[in-house]
Amino acid sequence: MIKEKQKLPERVLQFGEGNFLRAFVDVFINELNEHNLFNGSIVVVQPIPQGMADVINHQEGNYTAILRGLENGVLVDNRLLVTCISRAINPYTQFDEYKALIKNPDLRFIVSNTTEAGITYVETDDCTDTPPASFPGKIAALLYERYQIFGGDPSKGFIFIPCELIDDNGDNLKDCVLRHARNWKLPQGFIGWVNNCNEFTNTLVDRIVTGFPKNEAETLQQELGYKDDLIVTSEPFHFFAIQTRKEWMQTLKDSLPFAKVGLNVVLTEDVTPYKQRKVRILNGAHTMSALAAFLKGKNTVKEMMSDPQMAEYLRRGIYNEIIPSMDLDKEDLNNFAASVFDRFANPHINHLLLSISLNSVSKFRTRVLPSILEYHKRTGGLPRELTYSFAALLAFYKGTEIKDGVLIGNRNGEEYKITDDMHVLEFFKNAWSNPETIVSQTCANIEFWGVDLTALPGFVEKVMEGLLEYVSL
Repeated sequence: MIKEKQKLPERVLQFGEGNFLRAFVDVFINELNEHNLFNGSIVVVQPIPQGMADVINHQEGNYTAILRGLENGVLVDNRLLVTCISRAINPYTQFDEYKALIKNPDLRFIVSNTTEAGITYVETDDCTDTPPASFPGKIAALLYERYQIFGGDPSKGFIFIPCELIDDNGDNLKDCVLRHARNWKLPQGFIGWVNNCNEFTNTLVDRIVTGFPKNEAETLQQELGYKDDLIVTSEPFHFFAIQTRKEWMQTLKDSLPFAKVGLNVVLTEDVTPYKQRKVRILNGAHTMSALAAFLKGKNTVKEMMSDPQMAEYLRRGIYNEIIPSMDLDKEDLNNFAASVFDRFANPHINHLLLSISLNSVSKFRTRVLPSILEYHKRTGGLPRELTYSFAALLAFYKGTEIKDGVLIGNRNGEEYKITDDMHVLEFFKNAWSNPETIVSQTCANIEFWGVDLTALPGFVEKVMEGLLEYVSL
């Protein structure tokens, strides 16, 4: 792929070799290296016995990242040669080489994406396992080895940047590590070193990664002029919020100067506002629109955005109802909202509305309902489009039969699958007899919403108005 690769010290230990990290953090590190602002490489650890370490090593850690989609309404197609990975290790077949990593004094960062289930405490893990089965078990064992090798040197701790899609991912990882340390009866000095000399950041990650372009791979490789079995595609948009303690802030700014190369990475003492922005605007926009669009005959987000009526409905919901119910900087919120429209209209992403519909009841509670309640609190009125989206949810969940764990709905004579927790599906199957019944019973279901929505003035009536557009009496 390239004639010669510059050898840089291995400064990042990365657990996870999948598409997301290679299109996200690894691209960012590569950008820093391009500007001589990091001058370090990444050594990748395969977190489970089956993985891609052999493929990565065969390509000497090099691969192509293709970032394509809309930016400010303009179609872009950026192709980057990523060269920052030095090698990949499978600890299940290369345990000695894996264990030797911890002796490297240059290592400073540990990045991970071991799936949402990866940060889990496994009681059966032992410090002597080769290696421990769980990701936190592996980290606890490696940290203890590091502590012993360097005699508890405060400068040899790590900065952890987990990218798993769970709230407080760094805090959860640290809790599991300390729990292992106590269970393994490791010295108090080690526990103190973990607490004081290592930083477990909490993060928020945001980029849609579409992975290996299987259907286009041959054409793309011809265009690139080389064979690449690790091509990874994603949207151009990215956002990365890293929450760190005040005393670690300057260290992160100095060692990972993402802002200097124009990356949309924020170092903060509190990631909560950025989570709220993503949940209420990006995720909320999906949830408020997907079911309504599906019932109107659309099958993908791209089709939805091509419908002027649906696009305008979405625009009114975001700008007139969601953003006014939030306290964050309005310019920042408006800019983020503009990026959402670019992302939804990306012609390279085929996002099925039925995929978005999974577990819509719990999604509505966390993503849309807070905007409805806050809008009412601030204005005394009801947000028209968001209230309409609640009616769309009730219409979408109309089904008469539960089969193979899903409720079967019907759209113009075509069956579709409604996927949610079984108690939710059973509720709608039993309650859906007529519009009045489903509206009153669903609005009153405190288990679903955490509040009795029949007590929200005018809500039942407005939902009924919206529902009658879908349901023939």
